Amino acid sequence: MKDESIVYFAKEWNQDRTSCDQVFDQLARQNKVIWVNSIAMRNPNLASAHDLKRIFSKIRKCLGGLKQVGPTAWVLQPVVIPLPYSTFAQKINQILLRGSIRRALVKLGMQNPQLWSFLPNTAYMVGQLNESVVVYYCIDEWASFSFYDSKKMVAMEQELLRKADVCFATAQSLLASRRQSNPNTHLALHGVDFQHFARALLPETVIPADVSNLPRPIIGFFGMIHEWLDLDLIEKIADRHPEWSIVMIGKSMVNLDRFRARTNVHLLGRRPYETLPAYCKAFDVALIPFLVNDLTRSVNPIKLREYLSAGLPVVSTDLPEVKHFGDLAMVAQTADEFIGQIEHALRTNSPAERHRRSAAMAHETWEEKVRTISAEVLKAKHQQ
Repeated sequence: MKDESIVYFAKEWNQDRTSCDQVFDQLARQNKVIWVNSIAMRNPNLASAHDLKRIFSKIRKCLGGLKQVGPTAWVLQPVVIPLPYSTFAQKINQILLRGSIRRALVKLGMQNPQLWSFLPNTAYMVGQLNESVVVYYCIDEWASFSFYDSKKMVAMEQELLRKADVCFATAQSLLASRRQSNPNTHLALHGVDFQHFARALLPETVIPADVSNLPRPIIGFFGMIHEWLDLDLIEKIADRHPEWSIVMIGKSMVNLDRFRARTNVHLLGRRPYETLPAYCKAFDVALIPFLVNDLTRSVNPIKLREYLSAGLPVVSTDLPEVKHFGDLAMVAQTADEFIGQIEHALRTNSPAERHRRSAAMAHETWEEKVRTISAEVLKAKHQQ
């Protein structure tokens, strides 16, 4: 896809990199793309320091208007009323968003843009921008998050599914359910920044100082530490093998006090995306320790392909999407099985196995994935 104008509704810019960041980067190589910063999907809690911080951050960003982040890429922080479940607020937001996006389009010389949304609550913007095609990219089972109103999330997403010209789903379960509402829904499995993570196998990649002297083996995880992680499982691993170093990298949205007294659990916090291959080089085994529930059964963890590109043996809880990887990843149903799989990975890992796992990901790149997705989008556009 080339020389298209795209309005791109996504999460907050500059947070941990996810699929929407990767797809955006690929689209912005040959198209003009405006990333519209996250519009509210839940009512803010004014008693929450986290929510207040987000509100003030958004206010500051609004003052900056349209920010250029690449040769043909911009980020727009719109002014919206953060009451996503209010019909009145949505009508006001429609007017506010339409005005701010239209001004940005005029300023950048963009006409008849494609409208892409990674969020389920943007249906009220369909038809407001003289868009050429509407794309919904479903990455999660939104109704299963505890902090959203499930019934209202379902209603908003169903409206968007009905209005979209083409939809994509990142897991088989998401595909099956979304296709019932929009027959033009396609499976869009995640890609990987292969060259980036394969740097873990290079001799010149230096292991970071904060893990270089930890006792081996190092059992590692990176990603958001949130309600979907099985922290009880992490505790059991730490207690069963006090000689192992368990390294957890990522921003935490849950209380981790239970680990403070455990000297073999190392909570490093968020680390820059650029440094993750170096941390992968330090890991002996990588973990996907998710709870198994209605939310995670539809998860297609991007970190799986990233771990494998780095050559790491991977042990995961019983997630459907991980099972598709066969012998490239080990799946466990119980805590005892999970620990046993880690033990097995430590016994059987080798340089040859690391290179085999990495090579299996060489053609799973985001460039290839977005090329396929773009072809479907253009097909839908030409049918309008």
